[in-house]
Amino acid sequence: QVQLQESGPGLVKPSQTLSLTCTVSGTTLSTNYYYWIWIRQSPGKELEWMGVIDKSGNTRYNTSLKGRASISSDTSKNQFTLHLTSTTPEDSAVYYCATHYTPRDYVYWGQGTLVTVSS
Repeated sequence: QVQLQESGPGLVKPSQTLSLTCTVSGTTLSTNYYYWIWIRQSPGKELEWMGVIDKSGNTRYNTSLKGRASISSDTSKNQFTLHLTSTTPEDSAVYYCATHYTPRDYVYWGQGTLVTVSS
């Protein structure tokens, strides 16, 4: 069973970098057909896809983030990490890591972690 768990600070000051790590179990980041994703949901808004990294380290990002997001992976720890720079209170959200398993077109989700950007 694939499981994902987010970790990181729950409070970030404006202008600082938000960093969240997702720890994966039940499969590895190097396994074919899995794409590793970060998604967020701000209060009263829809889910927002933020970006993805594949097993080769290739990344794509939501252009609405204007280059502030980056995703990296550490295969030795079976973790992938989101960094979001120049944060504002509008970046306050529940952040989810997830993985899309393409043969079944199925998405496994972490439980989500609330991050508040506030001074």
